[in-house]
Amino acid sequence: MIAATEADRPMIEAFLHRHFAEAMFPLSNLARHGMAGGHPRAMRFWLRWAAGEVTDVLGVSDEGRVFPICPTGPWGKVAVVLAGQPVRSIIGAADQVAACRAALGLTARGDLDEIEPHYALSLTDLIMPDALGFRLLSLHEASLETATRWRAAFCEEAMDYEPKDAMDRAMADVTHYLELDTHRILVKGQAPVAMTGFNAVLPHVVQVGGVYTPPDQRGRGYARLAVALHLAEVRENGVRDAVLSAANAAAARAYEAIGFRRCGSFAILDYAEPQVIHG
Repeated sequence: MIAATEADRPMIEAFLHRHFAEAMFPLSNLARHGMAGGHPRAMRFWLRWAAGEVTDVLGVSDEGRVFPICPTGPWGKVAVVLAGQPVRSIIGAADQVAACRAALGLTARGDLDEIEPHYALSLTDLIMPDALGFRLLSLHEASLETATRWRAAFCEEAMDYEPKDAMDRAMADVTHYLELDTHRILVKGQAPVAMTGFNAVLPHVVQVGGVYTPPDQRGRGYARLAVALHLAEVRENGVRDAVLSAANAAAARAYEAIGFRRCGSFAILDYAEPQVIHG
């Protein structure tokens, strides 16, 4: 694989857009932070070519998150590229994450080590639930205390954070959400009942993430309504597609009810301490 330069960026973007369902994180990082470094999410890329065409792209952020978009499976070459580098995460299509992990010799279980069903939706096929009596508020309009408390609960429940660490992470996340205007609170009357958001955003595609309903409000369809209203909002601004991963069977049913269809499996392998790859 060959290290990419800024001159290769149009080809990288075109390739990743063709694989957008599993490439939203590197695409979003590239759009916001570029390839010049200087930010934890700035990207570097390595390319594999065949017959004058890019066949595989390996993305690595400055903080050591690896994003393999490698359909032809050049895992030996990937191991050579990453030899000696600290790797914090491997994120992408489950089969590629597994193959990349094996090639890098990362046998230890990650602090976050999950495979989830992956879904996609063309927003022309969005199915809208009944929204009578509900409103979707930006975090600038909603209670930040509620948003932070719910985000901390999400971190404990879905990401196995300890309570103190969860609250620290939640405060940082909500500050980030406010800056980017990526998250919404669903209210019924005046009562907040669910939160939804996007963890990667491009002009024509969004990736849904961090959806949360407090336990006493679950089973009432609030999560699917929050996601649907948020997608309807961005559809008006030109977004055409959405992707997401479902954390459990109940979440999968909720997303399927508004039109999402399974397109594969998505994996996140994350270590609290970066793992140095030995060649």
